Amino acid sequence: MLKYIGKRFIYMIITLFVIVTATFFLMQAAPGGPFSGERKLPPEIEANLNEHYGLDKPLFVQYASYLKSVAMWDFGPSFKYKGQSVNDLINSGFPVSFTLGAEAILLALAFGVLFGVLAALYHNKWQDYTIAILTIFGISVPSFILATILQYIFSIKLELFPVAGWESWAYTFLPSIALASMPMAFIARLSRSSMIEVLNSDYIRTAKAKGLSRPSVTVRHALRNALLPVVTYMGPMAASILTGSFIIESIFGIPGLGAHFVNSITNRDYTVIMGVTVFFSVLLLLCVLIVDVLYGLIELFTKCAPKPGIPKSENQAFQSKERSLDHAEHS
Repeated sequence: MLKYIGKRFIYMIITLFVIVTATFFLMQAAPGGPFSGERKLPPEIEANLNEHYGLDKPLFVQYASYLKSVAMWDFGPSFKYKGQSVNDLINSGFPVSFTLGAEAILLALAFGVLFGVLAALYHNKWQDYTIAILTIFGISVPSFILATILQYIFSIKLELFPVAGWESWAYTFLPSIALASMPMAFIARLSRSSMIEVLNSDYIRTAKAKGLSRPSVTVRHALRNALLPVVTYMGPMAASILTGSFIIESIFGIPGLGAHFVNSITNRDYTVIMGVTVFFSVLLLLCVLIVDVLYGLIELFTKCAPKPGIPKSENQAFQSKERSLDHAEHS
């Protein structure tokens, strides 16, 4: 396992290097500059600003300097936010984005798995059809469209939640639902298909024949194996929620990192764009690494766990045979 984690970590470093390089040169290739706008600065002032920020140096000198600063986790100063560095903006905005993203992830996991299990248990019944309609709606409607619908219904018409802002828990309810809708629908569909396959397996039928209760069979034996595809989807789910928060934070007026990113694009604040991109890339790569490790641990635990209804001696012989086959494959 440690060798696998080390190999994945090396791949993560290489991927991050490619992302940093691509982001830097794409920003350099973009038309205009950080000090170009509606009001043109005098050439002398613009030249002084370029010299102050090192923008007058050759491109590869700037690239080498940026790589060195990123390696030291220093993304440089912001061109538009006076007296603030990119690290200051990340430190102030990320806790807000993390709170919103964590709430959306918990909602997506909890209700996605619940709906998927219910659809599988009541396969081809009205519960299954109702959940199917809800998941199609969640997948089809973009998060920013759903956000405006939620604002209109629950904030303007019913006046149950505030339209925008970030002051208390009530302000997180609508944006977290808008963020969680699409991942929740995907998780429900994954859980449903995986749960149906597991419930039709031989060891589940054996457990039912031995008289185990339906909740015990569902929770203790079927759900554990059915969650493997959901764990695999957690990496892309984190990516969709984090990138989706950019627009959602702007719609709901949330002072998170996504709002800084959107504003930096309109302001041509190159250091903020590159810094936030690298920061989110590191987060996503760490999420993928954690998901890979969790998947391996769950698969190992599932392989070693005894099947219900099979005698202990047969379980031990089966596990010993699996270990022998695994050793032969690695050899």
